[in-house]
This record gives sequence, C-alpha cells and structure tokens, in this order.
Amino acid sequence: MTVVSTKRPFEIKGWHVLAVMIAAFGLVIAVNVAFAVIAVSTFPGEDVRRSYLQGVRYNDTLAARRVQAALGWRAAAQLSPRGSGVDLIVTLTDSNGLPLDDALIAGELRWPTDSRFDRALAFEQVGAGRYAAHIDGLRPGLWRLRARGERGPHALDFEAELQWPTSR
Repeated sequence: MTVVSTKRPFEIKGWHVLAVMIAAFGLVIAVNVAFAVIAVSTFPGEDVRRSYLQGVRYNDTLAARRVQAALGWRAAAQLSPRGSGVDLIVTLTDSNGLPLDDALIAGELRWPTDSRFDRALAFEQVGAGRYAAHIDGLRPGLWRLRARGERGPHALDFEAELQWPTSR
C-alpha cells in the first residue's frame, strides 16, 4: 500500500514577506528606542541646568571672567589619598604667586557621564592658601572639578580635570 501525501509544498506568499519585514523593522525600531531612552536617562546632554538661561546671560559671564582675569588669581587642584578616602586639595594664589588665605570655596566634583555620581564639596582652610575637602568612596576614573573661590568682593571661578587614582 502506497501512502500519498495530500499536503501541498510550502509556498512563500506576499503576506509572509510582509510579516517578516514588519517584524524586522519593528525589532530595529524597538532597539533604537531602547538605546535612546538609556542614553538620555544617563546623560541628558546638558552640562548645567537651565542652559538656555545661561546662554542668554553669556555676556554677563564674559564680563565677570574679564574681571577675574584682571585679578590674576590662580587655582590648582589635586587628589591625595587620606585614610579610607581622598582629599581634594585646592591651592589659591594671587597675581604675585602669594597664597590666598581666608577665602571661601564652594564646588562640585562631577563624573562627566553620569550626574548621579556628582558630589558637592565642603572645603576647609588648611593654611598657606590651601583648602581641603575630604571625599569617601571616590570611584576610579576621570573627574571634573567646578569651583568658586571668594574673598571679600572678589571671586575666581575655576575648573580642573582630575584623575583618580593618580598616575605617578
């Protein structure tokens, strides 16, 4: 006895091609949307909040920087291990290279790619124009310091890129 198959051979029809194309493009679009959401949630693209207002006031910022440049103040920053943490040491000098004491320094140590790791800093004067902020649990990598030193009516805004651990 011979068995005869009544099944037809599989044929690719138009709706099969359409379904495969929709699925393939749907997958590509879903992956792109997921990557875009992840990218924007970890780094929104703004270096500072309210960047539009900062742009509108840019001429004021330039005028303040000219006043600061005329003062001739300089700032240097370094990371130094201490105990279980790290000290961020800022040294302020005047136009003659003499230490600037009795200044108030406020700043923030920023992780360039993820603002969740940013840290506000509290500086204390340690003498000879040096100011220290202690930091516990600093992640290894490149950090960006943004700070402002004020003494009397004068101020200096400064930035520095710092590598931790430092390479010697």
